[in-house]
Amino acid sequence: MATQTQTQSHPNTTTIDPNSGFCSHSRTFHSLRPNVPLPPPSHPLSLTDYVFSLLPSAATATASSSITSAIIDAATDRHLSYSLLLRQVKSLTSSLQSLTPLSKGHVALILTPSSLHVPVLYFSLLSLGVTIAPANPLSSQSELTHLVKLAKPVIAFSTSNAAKNIPSSLKFGTILLDSPLFLSMLNNNEYVNADSRTRRVEVSQSDSAAILFSSGTTGRVKGVLLTHRNFIALIGGFYHLRMVVDDDPHPVSLFTLPLFHVFGFFMLVRAIAVGETLVFMHRFDFEGMLKAVERYRITYMPVSPPLVVALAKSELVKKYDMSSLRYLGSGGAPLGKEVAEDFRAQFPNVEIGQGYGLTESGGGAARVLGPDESKRHGSVGRLSENMEAKIVDPVTGEALSPGQKGELWLRGPTIMKGYVGDEKATAETLDSEGWLKTGDLCYFDSDGFLYIVDRLKELIKYKAYQVPPAELEHILHTNPEIADAAVVPYVSSPLMLCSEANKLSSMTMNYIC
Repeated sequence: MATQTQTQSHPNTTTIDPNSGFCSHSRTFHSLRPNVPLPPPSHPLSLTDYVFSLLPSAATATASSSITSAIIDAATDRHLSYSLLLRQVKSLTSSLQSLTPLSKGHVALILTPSSLHVPVLYFSLLSLGVTIAPANPLSSQSELTHLVKLAKPVIAFSTSNAAKNIPSSLKFGTILLDSPLFLSMLNNNEYVNADSRTRRVEVSQSDSAAILFSSGTTGRVKGVLLTHRNFIALIGGFYHLRMVVDDDPHPVSLFTLPLFHVFGFFMLVRAIAVGETLVFMHRFDFEGMLKAVERYRITYMPVSPPLVVALAKSELVKKYDMSSLRYLGSGGAPLGKEVAEDFRAQFPNVEIGQGYGLTESGGGAARVLGPDESKRHGSVGRLSENMEAKIVDPVTGEALSPGQKGELWLRGPTIMKGYVGDEKATAETLDSEGWLKTGDLCYFDSDGFLYIVDRLKELIKYKAYQVPPAELEHILHTNPEIADAAVVPYVSSPLMLCSEANKLSSMTMNYIC
């Protein structure tokens, strides 16, 4: 696999605009966030060890780790405390060393719905230097064949229902998470109480940690290879820049995305690192989500813009007590000003902020911090700590200034190592200096706030104009009778298009016509 050397320039700080972070000399935007302490890159350290090293002070801030729930399954109401999480990780790690041939450098395919066992499995495998490759348990046989070809796993972890499509050619076979064998591996007191049985594996931060599957910045599904260092840098930023208020309730997050998704993976790891309680759902159900907010006194939810629209407009919301909510983190698509204002009208005490990232950036590249930044409607926040960016003209290749739109390029410690088994795609997406070409049309304003306009490949070209679908969608959202909207190019005469739009407001119809 082709990989790229990531280097960062160190310009004279006098050439960097303190408001925008833009360096006129290098034509590069720099993060305005404070530096965060990170372990030296040469220091052997797995993501598991790093996260657990942050845990003691975080998990005991409000209660003992023996009674504080780390994870709750909303479907079954089963709880996994921090003390049991740590014990099960240790037991499973020792069991895997004793009962399987797994060793550092191997790849493990993980094909299972979200459950209390999945975080334990992730942390255990990572501590052994095994690269995890989580995938959608609903993947078809042909899809799995493609993923196995990319990742080359030697073993799979799955469930009885999900394992049927896993190829039988895996060297070490498949272990079922709902089998008596796996359950015994989780709770083997002999291993937990005997430190000598666990052989410590030295993991370098540059070692592979995860292969997360993505369509990439374009094209067919690819395997994004991320290192322990990528995630350590990402989690370190979230940990050290988090805002803690003394009288705030114990943070409880509700997560509706699957744990095989990059967002699900890093939000799980972040929640453990800061000692939160994470509530997850097996599958998304809007009313089920409202019930979970009320039952578990949820304080934080990562959401997508369509979910923000639903919360602002649905009558179901009035049936449930949502008073515990403090913050929504929106990502996945631009959130329009009108949608944000409609939400705030319904939830005046809930702060909503946006963030931006790709699988290729480890999930985090920019985010909003604090109530003042949340007021920047439409922005996904400022560049994350230690991150650099360029806005590049897709035609000329020229690096652009604040206020100008172009393709967003990113460089920093969370950027992927490359695509496994696809040197061509790696070379097309990462240049020789470590810049990741995101394929997103963006711009920075004069205060360093990033705005996502749309995907370059989704721009609608009409005569001499390039129309971002997201801009039309934001206008459609201003109509109170529209629950949600998606804009795609459609070849038709203007008269026919206007006749299809006769139910919209005159402002929207005139814009479309």
